Amino acid sequence: MAESMKIALAQINPTVGDIDGNLDLIRAAREEAVGLGAELVIFGEMCVSGYPAEDLSLSPMFLDRVRAGVEALAVETADGGPGLIVGGPALGGAAGGEGHLRHQVQNTAFLLDAGEVKAQRGKRDLPNYGVFDEKRIFKAGDLLGPVNFRGVRLGLMVCEDMWTPEVAECMQESGAELLVVINGSPYESDKVDVRLQVAVTRVVETGLPLIYVNQIGGQDELVFDGASFVLAADCSLTSQLPAFRTDLALSVWQRDAGGGWLPQQGVCVPPLQRWHAIYEALVLGLRDYVDKNRFPGVILGLSGGIDSALSAAVAVDSLGPERVHCVMMPSPYTSRESLEDAAEASRLLGVRFDEVSIEPAMEAFATMLAPLFAGTATDVTEENIQARARGLTLMAISNKRGAMVLSTGNKSEMSVGYATLYGDMCGGFNVLKDVYKTTVFELARWRNQTRPPGCLGPAGRVVPERTISKPPSAELRPDQVDEDSLPPYDVLDRILEHLIERDDGVDEIVTLGYERNLVNRIWRLLELAEYKRRQAAPGIKITRRDLSRDRRYPITNAFKGPL
Repeated sequence: MAESMKIALAQINPTVGDIDGNLDLIRAAREEAVGLGAELVIFGEMCVSGYPAEDLSLSPMFLDRVRAGVEALAVETADGGPGLIVGGPALGGAAGGEGHLRHQVQNTAFLLDAGEVKAQRGKRDLPNYGVFDEKRIFKAGDLLGPVNFRGVRLGLMVCEDMWTPEVAECMQESGAELLVVINGSPYESDKVDVRLQVAVTRVVETGLPLIYVNQIGGQDELVFDGASFVLAADCSLTSQLPAFRTDLALSVWQRDAGGGWLPQQGVCVPPLQRWHAIYEALVLGLRDYVDKNRFPGVILGLSGGIDSALSAAVAVDSLGPERVHCVMMPSPYTSRESLEDAAEASRLLGVRFDEVSIEPAMEAFATMLAPLFAGTATDVTEENIQARARGLTLMAISNKRGAMVLSTGNKSEMSVGYATLYGDMCGGFNVLKDVYKTTVFELARWRNQTRPPGCLGPAGRVVPERTISKPPSAELRPDQVDEDSLPPYDVLDRILEHLIERDDGVDEIVTLGYERNLVNRIWRLLELAEYKRRQAAPGIKITRRDLSRDRRYPITNAFKGPL
């Protein structure tokens, strides 16, 4: 019976579909773990295939490549070095008719050692809420006991298996000595504490220590934040890896007098403060979206306002100033202050900055449409033409130069439809899509005071002070400010949080002190804008409930709600 064990927690950044690249990351981490004397290296959920692979997991060719990759890793463990726990999709049921693999594939954890696949466990508890559709794709794993690794019985679980008591209880009753959870758990603000409390609950229920390994990296709209950890049987935190960073940490274990496993105290990196964590999520999410999709850089409209200024700062921190191109596109309604603020923001960030007037385009459209618009008053139509002229300009530069257009609208605007289809909504990605306007201001203030480690932008101020202090405005007509048509953002955002994140009804929100007519109006705007949001660029999820995969409402919808 083993009396000691050295286990490495490997927090890596895999890419969905890049099986060869993911195998290289696993091999590199194993090689590093050899130098630390590790006997076992634990990786995140579906690290061989990348996660979430969605319907790729139903492709026979993809499954064959994943299986070959897992088997190749298994063969390499015959060298006498550390064993591996890795994850990927694998067939877990009988073959189906007509080649359909739905509900025959399992989200699987593999134990590799001594040249073989020693054991595998399918994910039992398949999440089917929010961004997850695993019941649509996977077959649930059976309730099985622990796996044996060099004389240690490991209760091997996959992500959601930790969030309910059933699997951990089965492992404990079947003789597990240590719970091991491999994860692909996406970032949400304040989720680190929730995860830790769930893990503590499983430890209390089973009396077993627990290792939690999470991946990092951006995958479309999701960001995985790592923050892997180790809990002793007394619920003490003995290791905590950093958030949003690849890392490998060694956890050293000894049997105690009672035969249980006790981890030695390791390094515990403190969790990030709220604004720091959100900002890091935006930086990592944008960097991985651009780099994993092989864009040379990004281009965005820099208006002199707070949203585009913060988007530019995140882009520079993600990619470096040489990969960010900012364009100011003034109209006759653009203020001198906005021109100055846009130029100042570009100077602070050190990016290429160009100015392209849209006035000739406005005049051309006015001439083109004059016969059709004769006898009508100027209204939002002309305002939308300005936004679309800007979108057309950015898309043209993108087509010519290859950089991806970064749209800059925030969650408050997207919620109530304060955005123009094919105008300011043009873009391949939106870094602020799940960021409320009030959070935009907080992040700008925070970034002006703090340069996060690993960011590629300059230290010090990156958003001009006047950009933060002046009233927000789309500047599509004379003297326009956002509060002409929207309530103050601190009020709007609180109401939206109740409607979106908490799914509260109008009556519940009114009891909190908000005016009924205002809540009704915001509810209607939220529902009416669904058709716009369906056509919006993807963007980074940071809240409990974003406006794409988390919240799915029909576009054709005759339910009017509050009267």
